[in-house]
Order: sequence, then C-alpha cells, then structure tokens
Amino acid sequence: MPFTDLTLAELEAFRPEVAEPADFDAFWADTIAEAQAAGGEAVLTPADTPVNQLVVEDLTFPGFGGEPVRAWVSRPKGATGPLPTVVQFQGYNGSRGLAGEYVNWALAGYVHVFMDTRGQGGGWGSGGDTPDPHGSGPATSGFMTRGIDDPREHFYRRVFTDAVRLVDAVRDLAFVDADRVAVTGGSQGGGIALAAGALATGVAAVLPDVAFLCAYRRGAEVAMGGPFVELATYLSVHRDRIDRVFETLSYFDGVNFARRIHAPSLFSVALMDRIVPPSTTFAAYNHLAAEDRAIEVYPFNDHEGGSTAQWHKQAAWLAERFA
Repeated sequence: MPFTDLTLAELEAFRPEVAEPADFDAFWADTIAEAQAAGGEAVLTPADTPVNQLVVEDLTFPGFGGEPVRAWVSRPKGATGPLPTVVQFQGYNGSRGLAGEYVNWALAGYVHVFMDTRGQGGGWGSGGDTPDPHGSGPATSGFMTRGIDDPREHFYRRVFTDAVRLVDAVRDLAFVDADRVAVTGGSQGGGIALAAGALATGVAAVLPDVAFLCAYRRGAEVAMGGPFVELATYLSVHRDRIDRVFETLSYFDGVNFARRIHAPSLFSVALMDRIVPPSTTFAAYNHLAAEDRAIEVYPFNDHEGGSTAQWHKQAAWLAERFA
C-alpha cells in the first residue's frame, strides 16, 4: 500500500491558510448560548448490561436546541472521590454502541463518557439511540452536505453543540473531577473532539486520532474514499456552489478550532490513510495553539491508525497530565 499524501517532512511543514469567517467566534458563542438557554436536565439511569465489575449508566442530556442526546457513562466500582474523566466521540456513522461495549478508559480508572452521534449509527457497529429531528435541503448520501447552504442549518452545527453540552453536563456530575476532563475520538470523533476542545469550558486535554473534519477542501481534493468524497460528489453536481460550500464548512473546520485550543493535546495520524488524508490532520495539528502538544505518526497504517497501541500511549500521556 503506498503513501496516500505528502512525505512526512512535507506534512510537518504543511500549514495551509484555511479560510476563517470573521464572525466565527460570534457564530459559535451564539449557538452555544442558544443551546444553554433551551434548558433541560441531564438524567442518569442504570444500564442494562452483563458488565458487573463497573458502574455503567445511561445518560440523557440536553444537546442542540435542548434536544435529548444519549451517552454511556462507565466508571470503576467503589471508587471514592471525584475521578478524572474522558469524554469520547464516535467515528462516522457509528454510535455509542451497546452498554459496556467500550470500557477501556473505565478499566484504567477514569469516568468514561461515550456520546451517541445524533442521526448516526446505521453504518457499522451496534446501532444508535439518538435521532436528528432536523431536515435538510438537497444533499448527497451521508451527512457531509446536510444543510450545506447555510452554516446555521449544517449537520455538524448540531453535533458540535451536542458535544459542548455533554462536557457541560459531565463536569456537573458529582463523581467527576471537573478540572480533569479530556476529550477524545477517532476520525469523525477526533474532529468532534477538536470542536469540543475549542468551544467547551473546562476541557483539560484533547486527544484526537486520525482526525477527520479538518481542511475540508484539501480532503475533498485528495481523499481516495470515505466521507470527504461526498463533498466532491456534491460539487460535481452543484458546480456553481463551490465557494458557498467551503464558506459554510469554514465554520466547522478543525483547523479553525485548533487555533483556539490551548489545552495539552496528543494527536495521531496514519500516512497510508485513504479516508482521512494525513495532510488534513497535520493542517489542524500545525495550527494548534497548545504549547504542550505531540503527534504520533504511524507510517504504514491506513485509517485504523494506531488502534490499541495508540490507546496505550494516550493512557500513559494522560496519566502524566492528570496525576
């Protein structure tokens, strides 16, 4: 399998000028304020699961527009005192899965919170539990072009707002140490983690893997498969909307969120990734505002990246910062 993008030396220097709307900060401040004003309470209930060596609970919290969003919360049994916490987001068209399906972080001594992505969960895995009650204008298959003509209607405005409201809800839980909350995820989940790391209050660490949703135009131009291709397909039909599409996407670009992230950050990237070109992840990493930052490079891996080997590195890295 060949490298899919630039050489590592070129990637390390790759710092494209991604458009940033003049009202980017105001757009997101207004969006989050609207969601907070919509109200709603977070509710925890025991989960139905055969896992009996951890506490596993079903969390329903108010997301975009106050709409209910689901997440699993797993934590060590018998732990005393508020615990450090990892909030995780899922890859494209996956879901939070089944109760007890993802427990590595809880087994490592953390509170682990895994958000369901609204409207997704039909592509792989074990199915989702959170609908997206919003419609869309003309769009190609998938989620990338839903609401693409207006940033206020775009699908990821709702998803990113859900992520911010989840961090808010988690930091209020009695068993969570509000000063030690990290966000993570792979692929789409990494892109959501970047948005949450920039927009949510109190995020103390950001750990995106093979992060998607960054440098959209570059991705649409060079990706060999996956959701970036949805943009290319849409624009091959809507030939007169190229500028408008990328103007909308600039409000959701991980590069623009990275510019606002000051928390310690650990990225990963795979140089044979056919779904998320490594240059798009490096574009975000190279614009990162954080001084405490690192990126793990997997030269011979595709979109699976470092998998469990990367989680081991994350766990060691986070333990140092949350000690």
